[in-house]
Amino acid sequence: MKSKSMEEHRKKSPSSVKTGVITLSDSKYKDYLESKNTDISGDLIIKALEDKHEVSSYSVIPDDPKLLLSKINDLVEKEKVEVIITTGGTGIGTRDITIETLKDILEKELDGFGEIFRYETYKELGTGAILSRATAGVYKRTLIISMPGSPNAVKLGLKIILPELGHLVKHLRE
Repeated sequence: MKSKSMEEHRKKSPSSVKTGVITLSDSKYKDYLESKNTDISGDLIIKALEDKHEVSSYSVIPDDPKLLLSKINDLVEKEKVEVIITTGGTGIGTRDITIETLKDILEKELDGFGEIFRYETYKELGTGAILSRATAGVYKRTLIISMPGSPNAVKLGLKIILPELGHLVKHLRE
C-alpha cells in the first residue's frame, strides 16, 4: 500500500541530483592506471545515473582509507555533490576498508538500505547474503551509498536506490 504523504514528498523532490561515483579496488585501480577499463560496476552506476542525474565525478582508487576520505571530502566540499555512490571494498577481507572508513564519518546511517539489500540478496543467493555489508548514510548533508563491487550487487543496489534519490536529497536540503 502506498502512502499518500510519501507520494506527495516524492512529487516535490528534485528530478535530478549531482552525483559522484567512486570505485574502490586495488586491481581495478592498477588497470585504470594502465588505461584499461575493467570497472564494469562503476560503468553500470554511471550509465544508470546519467539517464536522470548529473555525474560530476568518477574515480577509481585503491583500497586505501586515506584516499577514500580525501576523495569524499573533495566531492563534498569542492564538487558540491549531493550523492556519492561507492562500489567495492565492502567484503570481509583485510583490504576491504570501505565500511569501516565510512562508519567513522557518517553522521546518520540509513540502515534500511543495507537491510533491504541483504534481504533481496538472501532471496537470490541464500545465506551467502550475510557477507554483504552494503550501507548508506549522511555525511555533511551528502548522501553516501556504498555497494559491493560485483556487477550483480550494483544492479540490485541501483534498483533499490534510484527511485528514491531525489526524495532522499529533498530531505537533506531541508
